[in-house]
Amino acid sequence: MLVLIAFGLMIVLGFKMLSSDVSSPQRVDDARSQLAAQHRKFINQLAPQAQLLQGQYNILPSITIAQAILESDWGTSQLSSKYHNLFGVKAQSSNTKSVYLDTQEYVNGHYVTVKARFEAYNSWNESLAEHAKLLAYGTKWNPDQYRDVVSADNYIQAARGLEKDGYATDPTYTEKLISLIKNYKLYQFDD
Repeated sequence: MLVLIAFGLMIVLGFKMLSSDVSSPQRVDDARSQLAAQHRKFINQLAPQAQLLQGQYNILPSITIAQAILESDWGTSQLSSKYHNLFGVKAQSSNTKSVYLDTQEYVNGHYVTVKARFEAYNSWNESLAEHAKLLAYGTKWNPDQYRDVVSADNYIQAARGLEKDGYATDPTYTEKLISLIKNYKLYQFDD
C-alpha cells in the first residue's frame, strides 16, 4: 500500500513539474508582450511632441525618440524618471535646476564612472524642447555644433551627424540609434 501511495505521489508531482514547465514559455511570452507594450507606449508618448519640435527646429523625430530611448533606457533611468531629463543633458549654468549623479563616459578606450551635474526638468516635453534647442542652436562655445544633424535629410545622415559633431562619447552611438530607428520603425514619424 505504501508503495502505491509513493508511486501515486510521484505521478502527481511529475505532472505538476510538467505543467509548470509548459507554462514557463508562456510567462516569457507574456513578459515580452508586456515589455513591447511599454516600449510602444513610451514611443507614442514622445512622438507628438517630437513631431511638433521638428516643425520648429528641424530635428527629425526618429532621431529625437531614438536618443531618448537610448539615453534614458526607455524613460526608466533615475535621471529621466525622477528629473525628466531624457537625454543626459549636463547643466550649462549654475542658475538652472540641476542634480549631481554618476554617469558613464567613454574615455581613452573604456568606460569610466564620473559624477556630473545634469539639468532637471519639470516634464519630458520640457526635456524634448531643450534637446531640440540644443541641437538647433548649438552650444555656448559653438552655435554651429550640430549643424550636420539639423541639415540632415534622413535619420542615417542625422545619426552620423551626431557622431561627426561630437554629441556622444560612445563609439557605437550612431549604430545604436540607427538600429533603434529601424527596429521600432521610428522613421514613420519623420516628415
